Amino acid sequence: MKYKQLLIAALLVLGSASASMAQNHKLSTNSAKAERLYEKADSYARARDFSRALQALDEAIEKDPNFADAYLRAASLHKMMGNKAKAFEYMEKGLKLLPFTKGQANNYFELAELYFDKGDYKSASEWYETYLKTGANNARQVEWARRQLKTAAFAQEAMQKPVPFNPEQLPGSLNRFGLQYFPYTTADQRYFIYTARESGRPDHDENIYVSQFKNGQWQAPVSISENINTPANEGAATISGDGKTLVFTSCNRPDTQGDCDLYISFRTGSEWSKPQNMGNTVNSKAWDSQPSLSADGRTLYFTSTRGGGVGKEDIWVTYRNDDGSWVKPVNLGKEINSTGRDMAPSIHMSGSTLYFVSDGHIGMGGLDVFKSDKSENGKWSAPQNLGYPLNTFADEGSLFITPDSEIGYYSRQVSTDAGLPGIQLYRFDVPAEWRSRVTSTYAQGRVFDADTKKPLAAQVQLYDLEADSLVQQVASDRVSGEYTVVLTQGKQYALYVSAPKYLMNSRSFDYTSSKAHSPVALDVHLDPIKSGAAMVLSNLFFDTGKYHLEKKSKTELDKLISFMQQNPQVRIEISGHTDDVGSDKANQVLSERRAKSVVDYLASNGISKDRIRYKGYGETKPVKPNTSEENRQLNRRIEMRVL
Repeated sequence: MKYKQLLIAALLVLGSASASMAQNHKLSTNSAKAERLYEKADSYARARDFSRALQALDEAIEKDPNFADAYLRAASLHKMMGNKAKAFEYMEKGLKLLPFTKGQANNYFELAELYFDKGDYKSASEWYETYLKTGANNARQVEWARRQLKTAAFAQEAMQKPVPFNPEQLPGSLNRFGLQYFPYTTADQRYFIYTARESGRPDHDENIYVSQFKNGQWQAPVSISENINTPANEGAATISGDGKTLVFTSCNRPDTQGDCDLYISFRTGSEWSKPQNMGNTVNSKAWDSQPSLSADGRTLYFTSTRGGGVGKEDIWVTYRNDDGSWVKPVNLGKEINSTGRDMAPSIHMSGSTLYFVSDGHIGMGGLDVFKSDKSENGKWSAPQNLGYPLNTFADEGSLFITPDSEIGYYSRQVSTDAGLPGIQLYRFDVPAEWRSRVTSTYAQGRVFDADTKKPLAAQVQLYDLEADSLVQQVASDRVSGEYTVVLTQGKQYALYVSAPKYLMNSRSFDYTSSKAHSPVALDVHLDPIKSGAAMVLSNLFFDTGKYHLEKKSKTELDKLISFMQQNPQVRIEISGHTDDVGSDKANQVLSERRAKSVVDYLASNGISKDRIRYKGYGETKPVKPNTSEENRQLNRRIEMRVL
């Protein structure tokens, strides 16, 4: 806990001073032998021989089992030596032997802290209350005690209403190190990325490992890349949804600017690029770590101790520009950050929910896991504590929730066979209370040249049609042609795949219904720009039997304008097609008017009429037999053809 860290230095002073203070008040014993042993312990303590001092105090207690001062003196020495269990044992016995007195205020406070460290909220509260009754004038201690009372009350209530949470340890193939933490998966959950150390020894540094889900199980992890893992420290990594962008933390590299910096690497085929320091726009002279990337790798949340924040460790966010540069990070503000520690952000792939750990918001004590939802207007909700039994009086670690909000991964401390602390990875079914505000799935496939059938490097953009806004932008792999975009429930999307010298490809995804919310496998073939090449404009919308373009058609129309501007030599025909419902004449007229509506929009936005023409084909050129509503929907279309 934050306040206890402030007491560490003071303990050294208190440890040596308490005995000399004994000269100024009557000791709580009538045994001359016990008193002499106490004074002997004082001499040993001043000489820094704490073992013999403790031995003398134990002998004094044998002489007088009700010698409260000896217990309290021993508690102070045990606390100074880092033995909390013994400090608690002696402090508890000593204070229970004494009547209430204002002079014991600091000891009341210390015992309350020790009870809290054991997770005994009821006893901790009683001793915090006892401390406050002394009227202590240490403002910081008083403030902390009052806060701890609120924390204890919250914790006791949370324990009465546990969240259904049944974690299971991940297999030994993943938990093969002494310590492993910061779990992430790709959007398709085929790859599991995490940080690991052989042990907590200083010579065992962090590295980043990856495991593939194959044949129904996670495979043995391997080093993510020789380009990334070095003799320096690499850890706290995050990966984009498509598995092609990696941001991680490294310390003590030659180009490190601060205590620790953020580095970025990109994957092409199976090879990761040489990591680049993200530069002084993103990194500071302070500690920058614990990154979390958005699904498309263009938004980055991270933890930093830089100035200008709310607390010591705060969560910040930066955005990637189209040219690959990053903007100056912005503090998430008091909605997320507290005056305490706010750390380990994990943004859900929908972008709608942030998970993080904090000891500054009221919780169970120490670092607890919280979630906050982002509204449509970009504001974060008040952080919600994820409750017991995930959160306890101990510090909790980072949390990752899969795009569909079904599975969660996290790490927690365990005791090893050797009695040393370890950290293991766990999975769990996500309780309803912890799920992201909206769930996500993904579209995944490969991009090819339609003529050569070779993989193609292309830009893949996902637009929210209702808002006419770009929500994701990724690139297909130039070696494999692979791409992945994340689709969020409740949205209607337009997907655009484009590359220089090729016709763009337009697709439509309607996820306004939860029934349609499932992964999509979609290979895309781009046609080189040449006479006769054609594409369906999949995101143009009309009311039934009408020819006026709906508002949500604007995204597609503007994309078409951009294509014409980027290829000024191209001339096109916009053609309208219908299904077989209605008369031939009516369908002919409707198809022609719809095509004309598109041409009129292009012309009114600067595209020369000499470059565009329109034609209606009615129901004469179906792409599928008009035998089902699904087929009829495909036949009702607007096409663009290069002249």
